[in-house]
Amino acid sequence: MFSFFKSAGKNKQAYTIAFYNLENLFDTKKDPTILDDDFTPNGKKHWNYKRYKRKINKLSSVISQIGTKRSFFSPAIIGVAEVENETVLNDLISTINLKNEHYGIVHYDSPDERGIDVALLYKKELFELLHSETFTLNIENEFGERDFTRDVLLVKGNLNGELMHILINHWPSRRSGEDVSEEKRIKAAELVTDIVHQINNNTLNAKIIVMGDFNDNPTNISVKKYLVNDTFYNPMERLINTGNGTLNHKKTWHLFDQIIFSKNFIKVEENTHSFKYAEVFDEHFLKEWKGKYKGNPFRTYIGKWYQGGFSDHFPVYVYLKKN
Repeated sequence: MFSFFKSAGKNKQAYTIAFYNLENLFDTKKDPTILDDDFTPNGKKHWNYKRYKRKINKLSSVISQIGTKRSFFSPAIIGVAEVENETVLNDLISTINLKNEHYGIVHYDSPDERGIDVALLYKKELFELLHSETFTLNIENEFGERDFTRDVLLVKGNLNGELMHILINHWPSRRSGEDVSEEKRIKAAELVTDIVHQINNNTLNAKIIVMGDFNDNPTNISVKKYLVNDTFYNPMERLINTGNGTLNHKKTWHLFDQIIFSKNFIKVEENTHSFKYAEVFDEHFLKEWKGKYKGNPFRTYIGKWYQGGFSDHFPVYVYLKKN
């Protein structure tokens, strides 16, 4: 499967697909419709323009480097999570690191109470946007009240002329406890499965990519049982089985950030893209370099204490080869 990359050099037919949780990418303005008080100059995190610009520049530097060891391009497609609005995305792609990469944006405001959304960035020279829409996840909290969370984003377009459907996710967190919140993530998996069925009913042999922060590992039942079935392949399961992770909680590594493919990406056919390689982008500069958190993702905050880092997640990425 990995013969395409026997040499360490770059390949002109290698294209990177990535996902990155940007960890609370808020602007500095108070939005009265969401719970963003913490990320304002007078909030408890003292979020200001200088800190915002520093984070934007750091994140854009990461994105510009993902996958470039084997591809001549920064990511052709990158799904992101925890962005407040389209303004922060425009600021991100307008930095010196990304302004010449000509990224387009697909973003919708979601019903999430904190106002953190998912979005997709795409290189306009490589990906032709055809259609996008969102799907609402209807779940309840322990009191029987609606639990407002992130929508699932569906993007349809042509990558180098080949039609693809991409689903961007940020499933409910484990904040109330893994077992207590598990049912919410199962419902998210069922929603994605329903969307996939709709795609397959409308498109013969549809090529589908499901990516996101699932707040579960590849081996948890929400992903392994309810999402990844006979029609999907999850390369992230191999990564977690070899000790890779994208975030660390209480000294345990997790791989919540995943990119999953319909199995037709495994086939090598002329004028199509096939899956070749998957990795966690955990370069040394993205890590804490000393102290009790050494080796963990270098975060923007730990609690209320400003650290000046990137995100509490490492990005994940895969290579596709154009045959």
